[in-house]
Order: sequence, then C-alpha cells, then structure tokens
Amino acid sequence: MLETHSAGCYWLARLEPIDACARRLESFLGMIAPLEPTWNRWHQTAASFAKARKRQVQPDAMTLAKLLGHKSNRFGDDSSFWLWAGESPDETSGFNGSCGSATTHVSSHCILHSLGQSEVAKRVVTAPVMTSVVRAMALAWEPEFALAASDQHRELVAMPMVENYVGWVTYLADFRGPVPPLPASVQVEHIPERGTLITLTQEKFTVSNPAHVALAADVQARLQAAGLLTPLRPWGT
Repeated sequence: MLETHSAGCYWLARLEPIDACARRLESFLGMIAPLEPTWNRWHQTAASFAKARKRQVQPDAMTLAKLLGHKSNRFGDDSSFWLWAGESPDETSGFNGSCGSATTHVSSHCILHSLGQSEVAKRVVTAPVMTSVVRAMALAWEPEFALAASDQHRELVAMPMVENYVGWVTYLADFRGPVPPLPASVQVEHIPERGTLITLTQEKFTVSNPAHVALAADVQARLQAAGLLTPLRPWGT
C-alpha cells in the first residue's frame, strides 16, 4: 500500500493584522528552509508549472504582507496563502494556510500538503524532519494544536475532528493542560512559552506496522483521559 504523510497546525478566532500574519509566515519559512533543499525558493500557483515557476515569492515580511493583502487572498478578516517549491513537476511540495480571522466557525491553519513517493518525500518523511516541521509551526504560528501524520492512519482512525487525533508527531499548546506520563519510547519535548511536542517513534510511521498503530492508540487514550484532545477553543478563552 502506498502511504502518504502530511502536517498541519490549527487555531481558532485569533484576530491579527496582515503584517502580523506576514511576520509569522516569514518566520515559518525561515525555520523550515534548512530542512529540505527545495524549501529555499517559493512560488505562487499558476495555470501551469512553467508559469508558476515565474511567480517566485521572496520570503520577507514586506513581500509576504503584500501577498496576504492581495484582494484574491482576502476573505473578510482572513488572509490566505498557497505556496509551493520544487525543481520539476514530479518533485514539488507545498503549504497553504490562513491567518488573522476572528471567526469561530473556521479554524486558521498552516498545512503541509500530502507528500507522495517523490525524492522530496523520501527526504522529508523522517522523524527528525517531520518533528522539526511541527516545531517550526509551533514557534512561528503559535497554534493550539498541530500534527504530522500518515494520511492513511487518519482515515483508519476516522476521528471526526483533527484535534481529537494523535499523529506520528503531535503538538499541544500549554493552555490545554499538562501532558501525562507516556510510554518510554515516546519522545516528549516541551517548547518554552508554547507547548509540548510528542513524537511517537523515530521510525517512519506507517499504518501497516501494527506496533505503530497500537502505540498511537495507547497515547491517544492517555491524552483523551487527561482531557487534552478537545475541540479548538476561541483564542484566549
């Protein structure tokens, strides 16, 4: 079975100006740049690969603020973005996100699109890199919840809300509460003034590995019992 992996972070109802969102995006792109060689050159989307390659985006706050403030990327008080990187059509990866909205109906987010079987995926889909991606999300976006996961495992577990699910890597903001003791094999890292990063295994997490699935279920049960896997709440409440 072909397995794909993705990552994302989520928060709710945190009103922020465009400039603040641009600074967060600048910080995030700067932190992930060393993780993958193609992540030092970003582009906007277009009708074709050739056209999109000409739409390079400089990852500085001023340029990103103009991008986020463009009318095509604004919906009410929300600013959205869709950026991709890669040297060929078969070797691309991308992020999309939204920031700044006070609405309680839709979460703000930053998402690393599903990575397939490309050379980029082979480099990125490792415990150190995926943990670093989620750590960068926690530091730059200051979300309530974040994770990196097997897409097929998420489908298997079929949790109704993403924030009720434990992935390969899971991040929980401090205000959700303290993380209980977890199995010794699980890596737990506290990020000061942010939250806790939980990495289930240093192996590549796969839904075809019964030990990985069982460990995820164990950790999920412990976090649920501690009251940590709850719906997103409006920021500051």
